[in-house]
Amino acid sequence: MVTGYYEPLLRVSPTPAPGFTAPLLAPAPGAPDLDRAGIEAAVAQGRWPGQVLAWADPVDAFFLQIQGSGRAVFPDGTQRRLGYGGKNGHPYVPIGRLLIERGAMAREQVSMQSIRAWLHAAPPGEARVLMEANPSWVFFRWRDDLPLAGGPAGTLGAPLTPGRSVAVDRAHTPLNSPVWIATRHPLTGERLERLVIAQDTGGAIRGPARADLFWGWEENAALAAGRMRETGRVWVLRPRG
Repeated sequence: MVTGYYEPLLRVSPTPAPGFTAPLLAPAPGAPDLDRAGIEAAVAQGRWPGQVLAWADPVDAFFLQIQGSGRAVFPDGTQRRLGYGGKNGHPYVPIGRLLIERGAMAREQVSMQSIRAWLHAAPPGEARVLMEANPSWVFFRWRDDLPLAGGPAGTLGAPLTPGRSVAVDRAHTPLNSPVWIATRHPLTGERLERLVIAQDTGGAIRGPARADLFWGWEENAALAAGRMRETGRVWVLRPRG
């Protein structure tokens, strides 16, 4: 299975405001190991011991955690990069699968775009309950050290390159390995065969024949990443001998 991810651009507020009610949190050493609902409740009640970096739309914040990094745009137009800062100890549960199981969406309809549309159309309470069914929570940190002209940092610390960096399961694929993927382009359906580098990991990337292709940060990157769920073949290249 070959999927895709990208670096989202999201509007944020330095303080809670209408439309900006979801906290983007920095890691909090010593904080209790709460699930998504527990963390949100702790923040709302003023019991969370860590720093709130910014506030965002709840759906935007949810998908930022899935992508693992992004670009925050403040009301004055200032942009700052948010990098992965860690996660809680709870497993990632794909809510697209839950929508299929509940009969709310057919399997062939599921994409990032269709899930976002469902969450925005649903009553706020119902959308919140669905997002809380994924107990995993991702923390962030400011990455002002990385120029906005380039990509975000992957697990190796090096900037990711659109179309040439993939996230893998490091239990099966060594990081920094050259990998050949053969699959289909999610927007055109054309063959997509290329050499990429295993530079990143992800909570949903599990198994040996698995790759998550980084598409970049422009609008087309979001379209391609959101729709990419293709079968394919993956070769990990290793030195002889």
